Amino acid sequence: MTTSYIKFGLIFCALFILSPSIAQSDFTGYLQPQISVNHKISPLYTTNFSVSNRTYFYKEDALQLQTRQVDFAHFSDLKIATNKSIALGVQYRFRAPFEKEKENELRITEQYNYKFKPNNIRYGLRTRIEQRISPSLTTHRFRGRLAADVPLKGEKLDIGEPYLIFSTESLLSLARTKKPSYDQRFSSQIGYKLNSNTKLQVGLEYRLEDYNKQLAQVFFLNSTLVFTL
Repeated sequence: MTTSYIKFGLIFCALFILSPSIAQSDFTGYLQPQISVNHKISPLYTTNFSVSNRTYFYKEDALQLQTRQVDFAHFSDLKIATNKSIALGVQYRFRAPFEKEKENELRITEQYNYKFKPNNIRYGLRTRIEQRISPSLTTHRFRGRLAADVPLKGEKLDIGEPYLIFSTESLLSLARTKKPSYDQRFSSQIGYKLNSNTKLQVGLEYRLEDYNKQLAQVFFLNSTLVFTL
C-alpha cells in the first residue's frame, strides 16, 4: 500500500514538472517558503499565524531570482462539530516594495471546512470566500478545495514518519471592472513529522490561471515549516 502511494506521488510530481512545456511562453515559476504557527487556545478555538515569501525563479522565458511579494496572515478557527469548523482570516500582502507598478493588498477570508476519514486516508472539503482589497480594485473570490492526506507508514502518523498530501482547488474571481476569471490548482506535498510539535512539508503546485480568457501556467516549489504550540 505504501509503495503504491509513493509511486502515485512521484507520477503526480512528474506531471507537474512536464506540464509547463505545453506552453512555455506563458509559464512562470515561483519559490514559496512559509513558516506557520498553530496555537490551540481551547478545544474549540485555534489560531494560526504565517509569513511567506514568493520569489520568481522563472519569468519571461528566463531563469532569475526576484522577490515578488511577502505575505503576513492570521486565521481564527472555531470548531462547530467533531469534523466541521468555520474560520475568519486576515492577510496583508506587501507587493509594491518589490514591483513598483503593483499595489499592496488586504485580504479578508471567510472559511468553512469539513473533514472525514473513512479509512487511513483523511479527506477535507474547504470553501472560502475572499475579499481582496487594493487601492484601485476590490475583487471577490470564491474557492472550493478537495484535499487528501495519508501517512506512509501504518494507519497513524508518528514522529519521524512521512505523509503525502494531494489537493485540487477551483477559483472564481469577480470584480466590477473586469470579466470573471477562473483558475484551477493542483498540488502535491510530502511532509515529515519532525517531533511532536513540528512538521516540514515540501511539494509542487501547478496552476492554470485565467483559463477562460488568456491561459497562464504557473508552477510553485513550496516549502512549509509548521509549529504547533
